[in-house]
Amino acid sequence: MQVIQTVHEGRIYQLKLFCDKDYPDNPPTVRFQTLINMTCVNQETGMVEPSQFQMLAGWQQEYTMEDILTQLKKEMLSPQNRKLAQPPEGNEEQRMDQKGLVLKCCIL
Repeated sequence: MQVIQTVHEGRIYQLKLFCDKDYPDNPPTVRFQTLINMTCVNQETGMVEPSQFQMLAGWQQEYTMEDILTQLKKEMLSPQNRKLAQPPEGNEEQRMDQKGLVLKCCIL
């Protein structure tokens, strides 16, 4: 996912979308594996907070994974997110997976 003319330009972000047995009736959980500073992302866990991300809060069965990614890109372009300072590139990050696994990722 690339966003031009913002602080996100040229960065590559890794995300994990998890669909449980209630999908598509309920939205997937969305989690950034790489560090990112956005108003809808919990800075400690990387989780996209449904209360801060309208697509998840108002989830409809017709929505797709592509719709989520497209909306996240629009969020990156929004005035409140496009200029937010970001973690340094090349910074390695470890996040605890929901199942207790440590995932090590690198922002390229």
